[in-house]
Amino acid sequence: MPNAVSCRKLKREFKMPEITISMAAGRTEEQKIGMMRDITQALVKNLGVDADNVVIQINEAPLHHKMKGGKTFVERAAAAKK
Repeated sequence: MPNAVSCRKLKREFKMPEITISMAAGRTEEQKIGMMRDITQALVKNLGVDADNVVIQINEAPLHHKMKGGKTFVERAAAAKK
């Protein structure tokens, strides 16, 4: 049976959402920071958590390491310029 300390820890962990975002590289630091702030505020509003408990991590892939429709993002950008 869990003790009071482990129950408090579990409740605290439950209220700490962690969001991971995977995206192609290329956005500015300002864009990424703005996105993370907006997501944080959405979680505060909709989940009722404290902003200090929200963890957000961005995983960026180089454009030649990300593919859509059978073409890398580099290939897609080159095709769009033609």
